[in-house]
Amino acid sequence: MTGGRLALGVLISGSGTNLQAIIDEIEANRLDARVAVVISSHEEARGLERARKHNIPAVFIDRRNYDSPRAYNQALLDELHGAGVQLVVMAGYMRLLGSEVLDAFPYAVINLHPTLLPSFPGANGIRDAFEAGVKITGVTVHFADENFDEGPIIAQEWVRVDEDDTIETLEKKIHEVEYRILPKVIGWIADDKVRLHGRRVCVDCSEAPTANI
Repeated sequence: MTGGRLALGVLISGSGTNLQAIIDEIEANRLDARVAVVISSHEEARGLERARKHNIPAVFIDRRNYDSPRAYNQALLDELHGAGVQLVVMAGYMRLLGSEVLDAFPYAVINLHPTLLPSFPGANGIRDAFEAGVKITGVTVHFADENFDEGPIIAQEWVRVDEDDTIETLEKKIHEVEYRILPKVIGWIADDKVRLHGRRVCVDCSEAPTANI
């Protein structure tokens, strides 16, 4: 990042609890960033109301208003550029970003996923891991690319699946880690600590260029 607080564009599709975790860290002066805009793929997403309560611009972009994915992604890009966004944060955003956005923000789009990728990608990752009977699962933050739940991994944190866990208790444990790890990664990027070695990510090292923020 070059100068000033890192300007975030947070993409959501639902309740926005991870958005709230970011806002809380910023307001507690533990994260040197600001949420410049929140964009939702659903009009009734509670995360939009969370943003408005904190005087953050909140935008719903209706896919039905556009005749192609390309046009939709261009509208999304226009909103991000209009808000001066430097880092795009996919926090429960349930659509695949197109090249229009990814090319405009090279290695400046991060995604949160509630498993230890590459295991259990997709929208039902927590349930898939639980039903597979794994003893360890977790949370991943990674740079997004043109494929769902792929791209260089920045950080992971494991979560133990206990014998008495239900899907609901496991989801609660996963979410608690999400609320911690996503702001932490954003802070690393704001502090210029994230480096890329090809497809590998190094944090707090100097042997490779910074992520393109």
